[in-house]
Order: sequence, then C-alpha cells, then structure tokens
Amino acid sequence: MAKRDIRIVGDPVLRTECDPIKDITPGVRALVEDLLENVNEEGRAGLAANQIGVSLRAFSWNIDGELGYILNPVITYLSEEKQSGDEGCLSVPDLWFPRERAAKAACEGIDLDGNKVVLEGDGIVARLIQHEVGHLDGALYIDGLEKNEKKKALRAIRANL
Repeated sequence: MAKRDIRIVGDPVLRTECDPIKDITPGVRALVEDLLENVNEEGRAGLAANQIGVSLRAFSWNIDGELGYILNPVITYLSEEKQSGDEGCLSVPDLWFPRERAAKAACEGIDLDGNKVVLEGDGIVARLIQHEVGHLDGALYIDGLEKNEKKKALRAIRANL
C-alpha cells in the first residue's frame, strides 16, 4: 500500500472518462489497497481512482467508520426527491459550494472476487455515489453548480491555484 498524492483540479486525468476494469490483476488489487488506505483519513468520505492518477472505474468510501470499495460502478437509481447541501472535493481543496443532488441513490458493481456489490442510501451515501461516479465519468462536482455558484467556484479555484 502506498500514500498517494491527490490530483487537483486542472489535472487532465480528472476530466477523462475512466476505463472499465476488465480483469482483476495484481495492479487492480494494489489500486484497491491504495484507495482504501488513502480514503481512511480524517475528513475523507470518498476517493475515485482518477483522483490518485489511475484512470480505471473504481472508488472507495469511508462513511461512519465503514470502509468499502466498488469496481465498475454503475448508478442504478436516483430519486426524484432532491437534497441540497454544501459539497466539497479533495481535488478542489478547501472549497465548499451548495450542490443539489438526488436524495437517494444506488449503484452496482463488483468486488475483487467478481461478487456483486450494491451501495445504496440517502443523505451522504447518495451524495457520495453521485460524486464519485461523476469523477469516473470525468466530471467534477462544480460542473453541476447553479450558474452564480459556479462563477464563484471558478473564481475561488483560480485564486487558490
């Protein structure tokens, strides 16, 4: 396992759609170990593979002391009901902006043994699913901000670079 640097907004890997994992190789196993180790720090809820420079469809989570990971996640459910709240991102450090998301969400993928993994929930879990799968699709949470908030976010990002 290795401590990995978090890629910051402006790094092209964050804007590139991640490739599906086709085979469980030693490299994929090492990636999962790194994702779990690097998400297991104070203040971290989720970490997508491209945030540590690996363009593969995988993310880890650390919510209420529960560590987990999922390979090749696909969102299978988003509620029509919405939640609003400030959202932040390790790749957009120290900045939080109000972002509307589905109040409930679910995704499916696999684990290292090829077993089906289902992650579902509301609140922070729903936000995590949407946020991390967004990363794997090459998106950042700031992309979905309302127009005025997005302007504020882009100004703040430029000021922090």
